[in-house]
Amino acid sequence: MRTRGKAVRTRAGAAAARPRSRWTPWLYLAPALVLIGGLLVYPVYELGLISFLEYTQAQVSGGRPTSFQGFGNYAALFGDAQFREVLVTTVVFAAACVLSTLAVGCALAVLLTRVRALPRLALMAAALGAWATPAVTGSTVWLFLFDPDFGPVDKALAWLGLSGFEGYAWTYDRYSAFALVLLEVVWCSFPFVMVTVYAGIRAIPREVLEAAALDGASQWRVWRGVMAPMLRPILVVVTIQSVIWDFKVFTQIYVMTNGGGVAGQNLTLNVYAYQKAFASSQYSLGSAIGVVMLLILLAVTLGYLRLLRRQGEEI
Repeated sequence: MRTRGKAVRTRAGAAAARPRSRWTPWLYLAPALVLIGGLLVYPVYELGLISFLEYTQAQVSGGRPTSFQGFGNYAALFGDAQFREVLVTTVVFAAACVLSTLAVGCALAVLLTRVRALPRLALMAAALGAWATPAVTGSTVWLFLFDPDFGPVDKALAWLGLSGFEGYAWTYDRYSAFALVLLEVVWCSFPFVMVTVYAGIRAIPREVLEAAALDGASQWRVWRGVMAPMLRPILVVVTIQSVIWDFKVFTQIYVMTNGGGVAGQNLTLNVYAYQKAFASSQYSLGSAIGVVMLLILLAVTLGYLRLLRRQGEEI
């Protein structure tokens, strides 16, 4: 038995000492790279290509040949006052959604660590239920809740004595419509932040939190001075995910404001691109909007990661 064990250790040592080929990691990565290339790189390539062409219903039906426009579509896009307004609106709306989602998700994650098992289970189940609800269904439910004729929210606000809310049409005014959509986006997005941050808090050594409590630190000071720095890698992930998701909000805007609100007052870039590409058959302009969105998200993500690396964080 001793001789056999020694032989096994010798073979294992020889395998460990054998030099690896420089192509071995690429062989392991090849299936994933092929999959990503098929599902991501090629569509992005086609998106970029169409954005440089004249591609409307006439070219799709074969009535006119496709022609190269260079940056003509981008010049037309940035010369469009409505596009510039929608771009600014999308950035502001996405920032509000991200900050609200992070605030609610982190607050509820801390709350989960403070309550007993049964309330914690109930809160987790409610949050996961909101997370699992399709965006179309959630948007319809929120529309019913704030319906001016049958919704319970207007009736409750009127019953509390708040004037002006009886029969109030939340989706008619621009800002109240955006506020309603923001509530729905936060409602379906905060569970991801809450669950992820809660898992991170549970991984923090209990002795660290107990030492902070013994020093008399308040809950806010514990979060800001102890939890947040230790959770920074997790917060980076959920922030980037939230930026990407909230910048591309489509379903909630389309369903709750009936395609962009009165006279397009609630348009965001995703809905605007859809209207250009499929309602107006200007596929090249819709593709150009998609490229602009992609570049903005890449710039935000890379800038955020660069800022964190400058601060000494390991990404």
